[in-house]
Amino acid sequence: MKKAIVIIPTYNEKDNIVHTVEALSLIIKSQKNWSVEVLVVDDSSPDGTTAVVQKLQKKFSFLHLLVNKKKSGLGGAYLSGMNQAFNKLNADLIFEFDADLSHDPQKIPQFLAKIDQGYDFVLGSRYIEGGSIPKNWGTHRKFLSIFGNLFINFLMLDFSIRDWTTGFRAIKKEVYEAIEKELHSERFSGYTFQIGFLHKALRKDFKIAEVPFHFKDRVLGNSKIGPEYIKNTLLYLMRVRIKEILAMRVVRFAMVGAFGALVQLIALQLWRMIFATEKTFVIANFLSIETAIVSNFIWSNLWTFKDRKLTPAQIPLSFITFNLSSAGSILIQSVIAYITAHTVGLVPVFTVPVINYIVDTGVISAIIGILIGMFWNFFAYNTFIWKKKK
Repeated sequence: MKKAIVIIPTYNEKDNIVHTVEALSLIIKSQKNWSVEVLVVDDSSPDGTTAVVQKLQKKFSFLHLLVNKKKSGLGGAYLSGMNQAFNKLNADLIFEFDADLSHDPQKIPQFLAKIDQGYDFVLGSRYIEGGSIPKNWGTHRKFLSIFGNLFINFLMLDFSIRDWTTGFRAIKKEVYEAIEKELHSERFSGYTFQIGFLHKALRKDFKIAEVPFHFKDRVLGNSKIGPEYIKNTLLYLMRVRIKEILAMRVVRFAMVGAFGALVQLIALQLWRMIFATEKTFVIANFLSIETAIVSNFIWSNLWTFKDRKLTPAQIPLSFITFNLSSAGSILIQSVIAYITAHTVGLVPVFTVPVINYIVDTGVISAIIGILIGMFWNFFAYNTFIWKKKK
C-alpha cells in the first residue's frame, strides 16, 4: 500500500494541534488505497506544543514527531519534515497542512484521487470554482491574497495555476527529489518557500492539478504571516523572473542587437564625418553596419550563444560565415539607405537645430533597416553559425 504523510509545521500551536490530529484521524481510518500518517514538525515551541503531541502519540499510532532544535521557519520546517518523511518514514507522498485547520481534511481523498490519476503535485485552490476565502477577512488581506495571485500570474505569464500562494498541497517523492538541492541552496525565508517550490516544480514540467477548498481562518492562536512575507516574496519573484527573461536566447539576442544598433548609429555619424557628402552616405552606412557586425559577433559568442561558444580555432572561419550570413541584413539596410538618399533625401526630421544634426531621415532609415535586419540575423545565427549541438 502506498504511503502518504501529512506534514504539519507547528510553532505555539498547542491549542490547535489536538483538534487537527483528531480531525485527520477520521480521514485516515477511511482510506483504503493509501496508508496515511501524520508528522508534526515543531520548532521547539515555548508554549509546550511538543509535550501535547507526545501525549497524542500514546493515542494515535499514526502520529510522528520531529522537533527542530531552533526555529527554522515554515520553509525550514517543511524541508526537514520532507527529509524525514521521504528518507526515514518511506513516504511516497507528503501533504503540506496547516496546524489550525485552515485546510479541510475532508479534501484529502480528492487530492489522493488526483495523484492516482497521474498528477505529481496537487494544490488546494481557493480561486477555482468550489473554492473560497473567508468572508470576514479584512479588505487588505483579501487584496493581498487575490491580487497577489493575479500579480504572480501576470509576472510569470502563466495562468495555468490559479492559487500560487496556497499552503495546502500534496507532493510526490519524485518532485521533492528533483528540486531538493535547489530548495536548500535558495535558503527560502518563511512563506516564500511555497511559491519557490511551486515555481521550480513547474519549470521541471511536473504534472500539476488543483482541488477547490474553502479556506477557514484560524480560531485559536495567531497568524504567522508578517510584513516580511510580502517583501521576501516580491524580491524572490522579481529576481527569478529577471533571471529567466535574461536566460531566454531571443532576449539576449535582442539586447546584443540593441547594443549593436547603438554602435551602428554612432559609427554611422563618425563615418559620415569622414565621407562628408550625400553621395557617399551609402558607403558610410555600409561601414557602420560592418562595425556593428563585429560588435554583434563578439557579444553573440560570449553571451547570446554562450552554451554553443566557438573555440578559438573556429572563430576566423565562423566570423567570415557570420559576415556572409549577415549579408541579408546588409542588403536590406543598404537598399533602404539607397532609397532614402535618392528619394526623400537626407533632410532634418525635427525643427530643433541641435537635434537636426543628430536625427534626420538618414538615421530614421538606418533604424528601420536595423529592425528588419534583426529578424533575418536571428534565423541566420541559429542556422549557420551557432548550430545546436547534437
